[in-house]
Amino acid sequence: MPDDPDCPLCLRPIPPGVPQSRHHLVPKLRGGKGGETVLLHHVCHRTIHKTLGETELARNYATVEALRAHPDLRRFFDWVGKRPPGWTGKVR
Repeated sequence: MPDDPDCPLCLRPIPPGVPQSRHHLVPKLRGGKGGETVLLHHVCHRTIHKTLGETELARNYATVEALRAHPDLRRFFDWVGKRPPGWTGKVR
């Protein structure tokens, strides 16, 4: 649907019923409690936390642009962006 929000990382729509979660741009444990969050596909969110630790996220990847620029994440987001919006897959 055109009114569905888009995941800012993989750029796919997030339709109702698709697993989704909010990502704190600055992790809660690193001072981000109550801070800015972004709505993501759950698979995109899991991949961020599988790839980067809390301290690294807080120091170097506290924006959508920085997350999209990370080489490993960029490859994943480009790849998953070609999947249907409801694709959940596995995070390795």
